[in-house]
Amino acid sequence: MKTELILIGKTTDKHFAAGIDDYRERIGHYMPFNITVIPELKNTKSLTEEQQKVKEGELVLQKIQPTDTVVLLDEHGKEMRSVEFADWLQRKQNTAKRLVFVVGGPYGFSTAVYERANEQLSLSKMTFSHQMVRLIFVEQLYRACTIIKGEPYHHE
Repeated sequence: MKTELILIGKTTDKHFAAGIDDYRERIGHYMPFNITVIPELKNTKSLTEEQQKVKEGELVLQKIQPTDTVVLLDEHGKEMRSVEFADWLQRKQNTAKRLVFVVGGPYGFSTAVYERANEQLSLSKMTFSHQMVRLIFVEQLYRACTIIKGEPYHHE
């Protein structure tokens, strides 16, 4: 199964970017993993929040194939412990051709993106910056890979 993470905008914090690159490389030892960055919209001052979500949503949907299993990282999504996420990921590996996770822009997702999504996951009840969510998510994806393989990275 191929796994993809779609992001709106570059990771601007160099420390987060270095951590994300490190985990991207580590995840690559377990599964094909790619990060796609959709450039931030230009001239957003003239757009409402809703218009920005719609435009970003159109760009996200262009990157998604009809057979993809799409999972939004969303504050209203399902929360899981790391071991539950690993079990969930292992089940997806058996059923999904390509698993696509999406981190939205600053205002979240458009209705069209919500309608296309198969599931929504939340990393926490707490709110994190969009930059930080990227690092936290790739760490959790790596952790899930090590749990599936029974490696000692994760401790109960």
